[in-house]
Amino acid sequence: MSREEIDRRLERLKGEREQITRVLLELEAHQGYQLLKGARLTGVTERRWIDINGRMATLWKLFDAHGKVLGEAEELRARHTKPGQVQLAELTRLLTGTSVELVSGEIPLEERTLLGPTGEWLTLEGVVQRMTPLYEETAGMVASADEIWSALLTRLGEVEETARAVEALHGSLAIREPDFDRIAGLLAAVGETARSDPLSLSSGGRADTSRIDEIGRDLAALRGRLEDAVRIRDEHDERARAIANAIELVETAEHEAAQARETVLAKIASPALPDLPAVSASLRDRLAALEGLRGDGRWLELATRAAELERTVATALDQARETTGLVTGLLDRREELRGRLDAYKAKAGRLGLAEDTALTELHQRAHDLLWTSPCDLRGATVALADYQRAIASRAEGTSR
Repeated sequence: MSREEIDRRLERLKGEREQITRVLLELEAHQGYQLLKGARLTGVTERRWIDINGRMATLWKLFDAHGKVLGEAEELRARHTKPGQVQLAELTRLLTGTSVELVSGEIPLEERTLLGPTGEWLTLEGVVQRMTPLYEETAGMVASADEIWSALLTRLGEVEETARAVEALHGSLAIREPDFDRIAGLLAAVGETARSDPLSLSSGGRADTSRIDEIGRDLAALRGRLEDAVRIRDEHDERARAIANAIELVETAEHEAAQARETVLAKIASPALPDLPAVSASLRDRLAALEGLRGDGRWLELATRAAELERTVATALDQARETTGLVTGLLDRREELRGRLDAYKAKAGRLGLAEDTALTELHQRAHDLLWTSPCDLRGATVALADYQRAIASRAEGTSR
């Protein structure tokens, strides 16, 4: 190589070395690398770190061997501002020939034998080519481990925050949910694994948070129940008053149903009546029982019982009002039949049938049934139908 070619080659190789230095230092400074380096590792992750650490050691050894030869070339060029043929030949050998000797530890395992090799010679470019896939594989392993670890620790942190919230709720309520200790034990175990052996909690190169997620769901459900209990505690007086007011509405509705039943029994003959609801007294007993739970600080049970009582009271109110409607419906039916009778009589008058004796008798029979107490609704319905048919028959005859 000429002096100019050697100078250009030296300049390019120095630039490459600066780039390699920066990349290797960035890899060592990578968050994932630092986490692996500083953590107390076990299992799969420990074995992966041993592999990564060995690869990094090999990269640095190759880097040092590369630098040693490049440094010799720089020193030789610096000593000879006008190198002769001997110096040019030596510089050419150093920069382009197999001038870098690798000891056995730097030689890939698959290229070794039982008897050696004791060493291997590479060009400077050959060293870089050897380092490139090794670096890429190592960087990929570090990045994958970091991604898995970060995902696990992020999800773990969220679930642990929920666990702390549950613990605080326990303190606020002065109770201890029995299931919490079991869940907390599972969380501690998976947390230890996530911090010391995160790669054992991975699948297909991605973090497997299923165990943490399941614990998170259990804690979230427990937190929800405890928050309901806190809300029940803080809002109990107001809620109890609302339930008491609703029970009063149930009692009023039951009273109205009973009164309607008495009226119907007096005014309607042999009515088919539904059973009267009578649950308001038992509802008041259940409301009183809630105060006992409150006094004992049994907030979780109080939350459940109060919600159940609210639903029961609402159902009871609907049933009482429905019963009243069914009972009073018989009276409404009687009023409907009376109205229809008057309408048919008016129709007969318009048709000039007011003096029809047979129609008058049919009308009187229906009228007597509808205005007699107790009223025979079934008989009145039949009588009204007879009266209607008779009017229709006479109207048809008149039109002919």
